[in-house]
Amino acid sequence: MKCTVIGMWGGFPKKNGPCSGYLIEKNGFSLLVDCGSGVVSQMQNYVDLNDVNHVVLSHYHYDHFSDVGVLLFSRLVNTQLRQTNEILHIYGPDDSEMARRVREVPYSDFHPYGEECSLTIGPFTIEFLCNLHPVEAYSMKITCDEGKTIVYTSDTGFTEDLVTFSEGTDLLITECSLYDGMNGAASGHMTAGEAGVLANRSHAKQVILSHLPHYGDLEELLDSAKGEGNDCVMLAEVGMEVEV
Repeated sequence: MKCTVIGMWGGFPKKNGPCSGYLIEKNGFSLLVDCGSGVVSQMQNYVDLNDVNHVVLSHYHYDHFSDVGVLLFSRLVNTQLRQTNEILHIYGPDDSEMARRVREVPYSDFHPYGEECSLTIGPFTIEFLCNLHPVEAYSMKITCDEGKTIVYTSDTGFTEDLVTFSEGTDLLITECSLYDGMNGAASGHMTAGEAGVLANRSHAKQVILSHLPHYGDLEELLDSAKGEGNDCVMLAEVGMEVEV
C-alpha cells in the first residue's frame, strides 16, 4: 500500500501546506485519514475527490477535521452533476453533532467508532487506541490484506500503550508537536524526543514525524528523534509518498 502525506502542520495550515491528512491507497482503493484545514484542495493533486469514499477522523480539533464540510459539499455537487453516485462515508468518534452535520447532506453517512471497534474498509482493517489528549482522540493501526501495517498516532501524549500498539509497524506516522524541553503532558502532545523513543521502542521500520510546529528549526526535531536510536526517521513533507 502507498501513503501520501497531504498535509502535516499542527494548528493551522502554512502557505501551500495543509494540516493533517494522509491518503492511503491499495489496488485502486483510496482511504483518507484525517481531513484538516487545506486538505481537500491539496488532495486533488493526487486523486479525484469522487474516488475517495471513505474518511476516518481521529478527533474533532479543527486541524484534523475542518475540511470535512467542504468534502461533503463537493460530494453533493458532484452527485448533482452526475459525476458520482457513491456515498461518502465519514468515520469518527461517536458524536451526535458530527453525525447530524454529515447525515443532513445527501449522499453522505456517518459511522461512529470507539476503542473496542475494528473497522473493515475495502482492503484495510483499522484498530484504535484511545489517546492522551484534551478531547477524545484515537491512534489508528491500518492493516492491509497482505499484513502490512501503518500506525498513525494523531494527537497524543506519550504512553506505554502506544509503544505496544505500534510494535513492529511498517510505517509509523507520529505526531511531533514540540521541541525537547517543552511540556508535552500538559497539552496532550509529544516532544521530538518522545516521538523518537516511540519509534525506537516500537521497532518501526519507517517513521514520519508529523503534526509539525510553525516555529523553530525542524531539523532539530529530526535530530532529537533520531538520537533515540531509530535512524529510519523522516520529516513529513507535503506530497511525500511512502510505499509499505
